Amino acid sequence: MANGLGALRQRLSKPLRSPGLLAAADRILLSRRHVAGAREGEHHVLLAPAGGGNIGDQALVEAFIENVDGRVTVICRRPTDYSIGDDRVRVVPLLSLAYGDLIGHARDMRTFRALLRTATSFSVVGADVMDGGYGYRASANRANLARRAAEVGIDARILGFSWNASPHPVALDAVRAAARHGVEAVLRDPRSAARARADGVAPVVDGADIVFLAQRTDAEAAAAWADRVSGPLALVNFSGLVPADGGLEPYIEVVRTLRDRGHGVLLVPHVSRPGADDLPICRAVAERFEDDADVVLVDHLLSPSAIRGLTGRARLTVTGRMHLAVMSLMHGVPAVTVATQGKVEGLMDLFDAPQLCVASDRLAIDLARVAGETADDAEALSRRIASRLPDVQVLARRNLARLPLRDRTVTSG
Repeated sequence: MANGLGALRQRLSKPLRSPGLLAAADRILLSRRHVAGAREGEHHVLLAPAGGGNIGDQALVEAFIENVDGRVTVICRRPTDYSIGDDRVRVVPLLSLAYGDLIGHARDMRTFRALLRTATSFSVVGADVMDGGYGYRASANRANLARRAAEVGIDARILGFSWNASPHPVALDAVRAAARHGVEAVLRDPRSAARARADGVAPVVDGADIVFLAQRTDAEAAAAWADRVSGPLALVNFSGLVPADGGLEPYIEVVRTLRDRGHGVLLVPHVSRPGADDLPICRAVAERFEDDADVVLVDHLLSPSAIRGLTGRARLTVTGRMHLAVMSLMHGVPAVTVATQGKVEGLMDLFDAPQLCVASDRLAIDLARVAGETADDAEALSRRIASRLPDVQVLARRNLARLPLRDRTVTSG
């Protein structure tokens, strides 16, 4: 009987998860009279990505907080998804706002509209979650929430996001409508911007990833790991989402190639959560080099500021995760990156460094070779990347147009 009731609830909840239905409810639940309130000082409401064991998601949220002046409310799924050490910040878990059905969404909308009564801006962290590639419902719900905020007179934006060549039609319609109704849509690379325009998203702002604006580094935590190896430092990450043909051997060959060139290798997981865990594959590779003191596994996730401390000391990076590449490039460090969904190619276009991309379906063939070539040419590549970085940071600042910015003199902590 219990199983039958569970199946019935599941069957009934499916139509109640329609983004169109939730958007229609939002027009009733969120009007100008609902958000009329006293706005004393700056209050930014930020809809965060999934978080919870993802350094990149944490880095995106922290970059926004670090740069804007005023109070920030971070909306996330669960209380443990984010840890923010800033007394200006409040974390509010609203699981059903982007991920739930009509009943849960309506409940969370009451809290959301209470937050908007004092909000001076509403921002959605776009990243790679707007085109429906990781689930169209949540993508559309994020865009619809931004649209509704804009329609009731709040400065609304989708922070730098990627756009793949085959967006889900529901997500596409929602993003198009959001841009048309006043939401600032900031694309984070030229290929994504071109695709979005071709798909009818207008207006589009050409931008870059907001993490390029992060400055805080944790030099002490970085040194605790970097000092364990000798020689020029290479950071290596193998993504749990990108299995290689040939099992571990292609990854082992990457480490062997870098060791042959005299690099000390830190194996650095970037995501560790069910279904997307880098740690097991990084650990398995480390075990193949257990007799080599200059191959060291970082056995837990570090903070974004500690990762930036490491990238500031590295000579090159090899990674399956885009935000490890971003945090390397922002220090002028060439980052060989496994390319998926077109977002990495666009990132490297910003730096005129297409040779740093390795297609995921050619990982077993090309990754070690490109890692070796990058090590051989690291200094020249670093100069090229550094020369383009100021322009990329100008693009990244477009994410925060019209928002009050903090004094950016603190760079460590």
